[in-house]
Amino acid sequence: MLITTLTEMVTAFEAECGVIDTVGVGVPGLVTHDGVLRASPNLDGVADLAIADELRSTIRQPVKVGNDATCGALAEWKLGAAAGARDMMLVTLGTGIGGGIIAGGKLQQGANGFAGEYGHMVVDPDGAPCPCGRRGCWERYASGSGLARLAREYAIGRRVSRVTELAGGDAEAVRGEHVQQAAREGDADSMKVIDAFGRWVALGLVNLTNVLDPQCFVLGGGLVVGSDLYLDPIKRWFEELLYQPHLRTIPEVAFAHLGERAGAVGASLLHEVE
Repeated sequence: MLITTLTEMVTAFEAECGVIDTVGVGVPGLVTHDGVLRASPNLDGVADLAIADELRSTIRQPVKVGNDATCGALAEWKLGAAAGARDMMLVTLGTGIGGGIIAGGKLQQGANGFAGEYGHMVVDPDGAPCPCGRRGCWERYASGSGLARLAREYAIGRRVSRVTELAGGDAEAVRGEHVQQAAREGDADSMKVIDAFGRWVALGLVNLTNVLDPQCFVLGGGLVVGSDLYLDPIKRWFEELLYQPHLRTIPEVAFAHLGERAGAVGASLLHEVE
């Protein structure tokens, strides 16, 4: 089904725009260097799918396949918020957390092609269960779903009355959108949720900085729509938690410029990757 859909998309695009030299595809999940999707959390029943080979045999054209967040990193590095940087990291804050790494002016995909899955760094070994089967993964706290989970905890504890009102009075129905709406109304309690969320995001950024020492972080994913609410708390906690901040140039933290298009733009640039 996936290959059929991709084939139809390529055919429709070529009918409108002309022949494509190389087809680039970005997909969520663990993608090998030769374009095999080993596993994907958002594509039910898809495992060990040789996307590159199968699509290539169908459309008879060169095909490059990569993880969608890795593609997003490539796009933001070439054309977006990190243009000109030699060392940057993209962190996508959506349902989960993914990302991509540029180091020394090159896209880093790792030994298996799986680099950038830092949403599954464990930040609390006794923490919340993760769909991956472990506990306390970073994305349980610092993703869009992590924000919703945190807000529900506050709502159950009767600490965010306006947020609960926006959810129809049901604490279990609270979502991140309710927090954002309340914050834009000037609700102080919702800003406490955002501050706590910003600390969780910053904690992961600090861990990544300690490992790879990037020039900058670009934050993408669904939470880009609330960037004006999240950026200041994230940056403040980042500087407070960072190891030896006085001995380094503190990495810049910015939200993505290309928005939802980043993955598609990056997929179109995969042919440039060595």
